[in-house]
Amino acid sequence: MNLEHPASRRGFLRQTGLLGLAVSAATFLPRMAYAAWNKAAFDAKTIADVYKTMGVEAPTASAEVQLIASDIAENGAVVPVEAISKIPNTTQISFLVEKNPTMLTAQFDLGPDMLPEVSTRLKMAQTSNVIALVKADGKFYTATKEIKVTLGGCGG
Repeated sequence: MNLEHPASRRGFLRQTGLLGLAVSAATFLPRMAYAAWNKAAFDAKTIADVYKTMGVEAPTASAEVQLIASDIAENGAVVPVEAISKIPNTTQISFLVEKNPTMLTAQFDLGPDMLPEVSTRLKMAQTSNVIALVKADGKFYTATKEIKVTLGGCGG
């Protein structure tokens, strides 16, 4: 006489398969970067004050930091930007807009297993330099690009 019931065997295999699928999915999901909050830096009104609150003494312009954005933004309310760091051990990427009332517009802390690439959309009050500020091994590096904000898509 067979004591195993086929329905219970199928149920066990189904649950085991679902558990295996869930574990493998969690393993391969991309890791996310979350915006960090440094209130004093976000409240600062000058680039010097932003750098001071972030512990930046003398940032170095670097070709290893790439700031990707259009030269002209037709809508200053939504300006897409991306920063890529090729500097090893990058732990933070921030965006600053020189002529904004709040100059520090975004700050991302990166974990050791994350690619040092972030993209976001900035709000710009007017044509201004945008700075990508990268922290790697305790040092700071920058890339700067002027983005021209037009009014209603007309040059200006």
